[in-house]
Amino acid sequence: MKFQQLANTIFPSIENTPDYYINKYPKRNIKEGAKVTRYAPSPTGFQHIGGVFSALIDERIATQSGGVFYLRIEDTDQKREVEGAIEDTINTMHKFGLDFTEGMTGDNSSKGDYGPYKQSERGEIYKTFAKELIAKGLAYPCFCTSEDLEKLREKQIADKLTPGYYGEFASCRNLSEEEAIKRINNGERYIIRLKSPGNSENRIEFHDLIKGDISFPESNQDIVIVKSDGLPTYHFAHAIDDALMGTTTVIRGEEWLSSLPIHVQLFDILGFKRPEYAHTPTIMKQDGGSKRKLSKRKDAESAVSYYDEEGYPMISVIEYLLNIINSTFEEWREENPTEDYHNFEVSLDKMSKSGALFDIVKLNDVSKNVICRLKADVVYDYYIKWAKQYDEEMYKLVTANEKLAKEIFNIDKEGPKPRKDFAKWNDVKEKIFYFFDDLFKNDGKENVELPKNVELEEAKRIIEAYAKAYNFNTDKDTWFEDLKAVAVELGYATDRKAFKKDPEAYKGMVSDVAGSVRAALTHRANTPDLYTIMQIMGEKLVRSRFTEFINL
Repeated sequence: MKFQQLANTIFPSIENTPDYYINKYPKRNIKEGAKVTRYAPSPTGFQHIGGVFSALIDERIATQSGGVFYLRIEDTDQKREVEGAIEDTINTMHKFGLDFTEGMTGDNSSKGDYGPYKQSERGEIYKTFAKELIAKGLAYPCFCTSEDLEKLREKQIADKLTPGYYGEFASCRNLSEEEAIKRINNGERYIIRLKSPGNSENRIEFHDLIKGDISFPESNQDIVIVKSDGLPTYHFAHAIDDALMGTTTVIRGEEWLSSLPIHVQLFDILGFKRPEYAHTPTIMKQDGGSKRKLSKRKDAESAVSYYDEEGYPMISVIEYLLNIINSTFEEWREENPTEDYHNFEVSLDKMSKSGALFDIVKLNDVSKNVICRLKADVVYDYYIKWAKQYDEEMYKLVTANEKLAKEIFNIDKEGPKPRKDFAKWNDVKEKIFYFFDDLFKNDGKENVELPKNVELEEAKRIIEAYAKAYNFNTDKDTWFEDLKAVAVELGYATDRKAFKKDPEAYKGMVSDVAGSVRAALTHRANTPDLYTIMQIMGEKLVRSRFTEFINL
């Protein structure tokens, strides 16, 4: 080959050819139409919600097509590597029900036939392909220093030219083999660049699975493919890895869209079939009157740990993310309230082409729907698991009163429209504290929520009268008739029309009487069904609460 001696000088220990690896990693034996996707993070930090969003799309597209979803670790920037990041990735994805078919299974373990799945362990593979490109005259060593490149950039900008290392500005591009070898033997530092065949006057048409048909100029930049430390750049490594690992569909953030001309060119030069690409919208957040990118530094909800600490069931987060991925999921869920979300088919062409808005209020609505569908004993199990880690006091109270807790969690669950009290486990304490005297006695007088038109002294008068008439051993209808009788006796209307016709004739409505009873028992205005609360509390506790309220 034209530059074989130069290739041998740069990579003297590389003896294999690209064909060796192409044969070593044969085409995958999967059914027609099955997709192979990869989640390929850099281990430079712990997982955030954008990573879960991306991995969920990868997993759904692969799994629902009967394909492969694998984990590859892109650790070529080893200076920034964070200890424990690989384990965190695996554990986080498992927690969200996203388990990999193959790839890394730990810091130093993996499964599957297409490894190594860690880029830092694939150095020889990259060097083999780089050596071949140099030998064919398709890549070359570049000796320019960072100062040289900065001067070039400044001059290009001053001359209003596109900055970069290309064409006439690629000063090392046409060095003779002898000159390059001489400079290498003299100990000069160098990198390896691709000799781009591109012309920015030409355009490439491409179909993105989310964005649709797009067009862009060919890349004419002589990009770096191997750094001075011998490690490949992201561009070079990902093209080789995706080809050898049989990736059919590259799903990644739209911030990579500008790199697509480089990546398409790399696949073509390396002689690989291009994968399909899908560029997902950036996750945005409403901030005042405008939208901005969800920020790891500014927004607590960007961290996966936030969902643990707040106590969102992981399935709630997944269902919310499915909502962002395909807006049709919401309608599907309404029509299939008891179906497993895995039965919903994700479609890339139905994804939003612009920024996906992350909305905590909407997440809470989705999570309330998820939790209200869970049986009381399931809610109990989820809650104590969370409370054990994040609220020791509630963990002790609830586990010591398991029967009571399950009755509480079962309030209004059996009907066609179950209550939606909790969006997350961190909501539970405030919603059920009044069932536990240990918590209730610490809830101050200032927190008592009375009906809008009822003063505290009037509420006490209502409770005194009601306490005398109250009978624990009645059904709900009889209980309400007794409550109405007390209301009438105290001058409250039980007929809305009569009250509207002559409001001055009454102290208020029967709802004010019920609201006062609610306030005495719970201190809160918004609670589940009052009769059910009283039945769960039991007569002794109800009467003691009446006494305490009268003495407030």
